Amino acid sequence: MSLAQRAVGPLRVFLVLLFGILVVFQVLSFPGKFAHMAQTEPERAHLQWPLTAIAVFFLLCVQVVVVSTWKLLTLVKKDRIFTRASMVWVDAIVWAIAAGWVVLVGIFLYVGFQADDPGMPMVLFLLVVGLAVIGMLMVVMRALLQQATALRTDMEEVI
Repeated sequence: MSLAQRAVGPLRVFLVLLFGILVVFQVLSFPGKFAHMAQTEPERAHLQWPLTAIAVFFLLCVQVVVVSTWKLLTLVKKDRIFTRASMVWVDAIVWAIAAGWVVLVGIFLYVGFQADDPGMPMVLFLLVVGLAVIGMLMVVMRALLQQATALRTDMEEVI
């Protein structure tokens, strides 16, 4: 059994924990936080539902990545990672990152034009660039997986 296959079990445990934490934040923590904000700061009450929707959306994007990673781990465990089936899950990861990035750019632009302090726009800019790097890295990894899949397919045809 390879090191990668031995790492699948512990990684799945952490993915389940992460998914559970994300659900708690999605259903309880963020909605409660923004409801409390609306009660204690009435001048910001109009932001309760937009902030809740945005937070739930970002957590949903992360959940798509977690589920897709789980499916890819299943393919690793079955030694089928270098098949066309893996591309569906890698594409889901890339599209989830892209969707989150687009919404984050919108938030960055909105906050950037509204802010009187450069702190929050700078943090958002860091997140925009960081998520762009992660997205581009996933695109490169997808291309490498595609090449490896093609090579494995060619070798199986020869053998």
